[in-house]
Amino acid sequence: MRILYLHQHFSTPAGATGTRSHAMARALAARGHAVTVACGQYAGAVTGLGGPFAGGRREGAVGDLRVVEWAIPCGNAMPLAARGRAFLRYAARATALALSRPLSRPWDLVIASSTPPSVALPALAARRLRGIPFVFEIRDPWPELPRAMGLGGPALWWGLDRLADAACRGAAAVIALSEGMAVTARAHGANRVAVLPNGCDLDLFGPQVAPWRPEGLPPGGVLAVYAGAQGPANGLGQLLRAAALLQAAAAPVTLLLVGEGAETAALRARAAAWGLGNLRFLEPLPKPRLAGLLAGADIGLQCLAPVPAFAELTAPNKLMDYLAAGLPVVANLGGAAARLLAGDGAPCGIATPPGDDAALSAAIAALAGDPARRAA
Repeated sequence: MRILYLHQHFSTPAGATGTRSHAMARALAARGHAVTVACGQYAGAVTGLGGPFAGGRREGAVGDLRVVEWAIPCGNAMPLAARGRAFLRYAARATALALSRPLSRPWDLVIASSTPPSVALPALAARRLRGIPFVFEIRDPWPELPRAMGLGGPALWWGLDRLADAACRGAAAVIALSEGMAVTARAHGANRVAVLPNGCDLDLFGPQVAPWRPEGLPPGGVLAVYAGAQGPANGLGQLLRAAALLQAAAAPVTLLLVGEGAETAALRARAAAWGLGNLRFLEPLPKPRLAGLLAGADIGLQCLAPVPAFAELTAPNKLMDYLAAGLPVVANLGGAAARLLAGDGAPCGIATPPGDDAALSAAIAALAGDPARRAA
């Protein structure tokens, strides 16, 4: 088949962001399909293409994929309105590509991977105007999560609800990353839903990776790493409060926050104002470099804002990266992540109640002081 894979935030493993679409597209190509990936310029992403843009576009072969990249910058640190404009610009360019007839032959299938939810627009256009079926992948359910966080307003949520209805009803199949997301897909009218969770990339992470640590860490101390976005949804203020409790208790642990986002500047300023000598920041790292850092760390940290909907409606890929690196995890959420960490008689981490600073710091301290438990 000729497959058009739409993911605005596509990146190869050389980037510092999620690589699910790269892995999926390669797997499709390995089965003999001709896969074209269409993307924008996401902060931290590396598409594999080089050279200048012509008319705001560049394209070429990246391994066994054809990649089309548009000069449409987007990132978590951008204001919401600017990100919204980037989403719509990408949707417009992707619609034109989806309606084109490459080599005088239309696409056989469109895969639309959300977020952003606007990626459904070109897929719906291709189905309506060209009769091309599409698969809709839900990575974050919109508007359920923005509504739960109070972001936007009733008019925006209504519009996103209608878009989700159209995408789920019009798709030949819907892929959800969690059972909770599958429930929302069915609520929007999807009939055929498959749950395909995030997985572990054992080519990138594992015991074969050479470990490293940033310079200047206390010798012999425990290193706990959070690697991911630093936006309102991540609730990283709780990690700062936990660091303050750990510092007051003289716990031999350093917290390292790797990444960037809308909250980064405020978090750094607050950590400096509080004199948190046990908390460090690092810019986003390419996945291979991050793999080495996780190999040199002792604990992986998973943090989200205390929003009840997050328990079942999120599927953080950083959690899978920690587990692939063999790290015990401390998380501040319940639901699917807590069940995963609890294991089946063989726990791989500790889940603390959302928003409970004392419980979070106590769990980090408990693992920091118990090497045998961390190893188990």
